[in-house]
Amino acid sequence: CGIVSEGDLLHRRETDTEKHRNWWLSFLVGSEQRATEYSKSHGTKASEVMSHEVVTVNEDAQLGDIAELLETRRIKRVPVLRDGKLVGIVSRANLLHGLAARRDEVGPAPSTDDRTIRKSILDIVSHEGWVTHGTLNVLVDKGVVELWGWVDSPEERQALTVAAENVEGVKQVVDRLGSVPPWVMGA
Repeated sequence: CGIVSEGDLLHRRETDTEKHRNWWLSFLVGSEQRATEYSKSHGTKASEVMSHEVVTVNEDAQLGDIAELLETRRIKRVPVLRDGKLVGIVSRANLLHGLAARRDEVGPAPSTDDRTIRKSILDIVSHEGWVTHGTLNVLVDKGVVELWGWVDSPEERQALTVAAENVEGVKQVVDRLGSVPPWVMGA
């Protein structure tokens, strides 16, 4: 029915971290949101402070899909369900531990061709200069390119995809880019 996370406990009355808006900003925020924020900052029961819209996965979810979910939804952990019942939680740390434990099981290092493809894409992006937010991570395996990172606009997303598609040896481009919310760009 819900989950209490770190984020739900950040803005609390007891720690004097509750949200305080200028009076004129209050007009821009609806009364429903202000009421919700008040309940979260002053509530004393889990039902009053918890997030009701919980993102979950089934126990057979692939680790790559979980990693993508954590990144795109900007969450740190996700409950795991079996037949609608909680059976565990996967956190970002769990994923990192799993990857570290499997490093000996991972196949051979990327081929020279994959390294060349990756370098070519990064060179294009560096030369063009339209990546504006954070860093871009390019993974290449047997000519399949995965683009990871954050973009500010649909145009930037498309330009990255086009750049990768036009590099010799690329068989497929998988877009795993997240979109930066407009309020973050203005900060």
